[in-house]
Amino acid sequence: MTDLVTYGVRDGVAHLELNRPDAANAFDLPTSHAFGEAVDRAAADDAVRAVLLTGAGARFCAGGDVASFVAADDQPAYLLELALHLDGVLRRLAGMPKPVVCAVQGAVAGAGLGVMLSCDLVVAAKGTKFVFAYPGIGLTPDCGVSYLLPRAIGSHRALGFALSGKPITAETAQEWGMVTEVAEDAPARARELVTGLAGAAAGALGDVRRLLRAGWELDREATGAEEARTISSRVTGPEAQALIERFVSR
Repeated sequence: MTDLVTYGVRDGVAHLELNRPDAANAFDLPTSHAFGEAVDRAAADDAVRAVLLTGAGARFCAGGDVASFVAADDQPAYLLELALHLDGVLRRLAGMPKPVVCAVQGAVAGAGLGVMLSCDLVVAAKGTKFVFAYPGIGLTPDCGVSYLLPRAIGSHRALGFALSGKPITAETAQEWGMVTEVAEDAPARARELVTGLAGAAAGALGDVRRLLRAGWELDREATGAEEARTISSRVTGPEAQALIERFVSR
């Protein structure tokens, strides 16, 4: 792993930070690969009970690194490789059985929206701007944005946001359901939230986030069957057994 994405674990929390502040944490291929390595490392580490995602510097993530597109010998091939790779990383981030908290600040644009929406709880700093961005350079969504955004805020709001090209504020993003909270100190509030998740029934919370996200894609019967399979498999685990014993002995 490179320092394009930093990684550390403390008190059961894996902290992943996008670390290209001079490029607004935009993704080129090396950054996408470094991010993928960090996500996979957090998913595989049994000591990690929850994940915190942040971006270094003044802006959380500007999406794709346009300069890297321009410099590529074969721009279509480069964009295809980058979009597919980063989309796979975000699907793994969304699918890991551990709760994920994200703190955003400054600006969230383009694929940065997909990164943010792949997390469970999002804390936005006051003054953060959210921008669809793609049509401004003649491009279209990637990284699941056209899937995630309408599910977060509704189809017509998503279309209005995407087609207008106008940024929205953190307060509007919270009102629409794009972010969970707005805070003066987003990283501090995000750390508070993720610490609480890591200290709770993190295994159950990980399965909760998995079930809720899978519910977008499964029909009602399949959802109920997966819920039944999951709850029955969890009941004899040490986490559930300890909490059930505490509940019945009150």
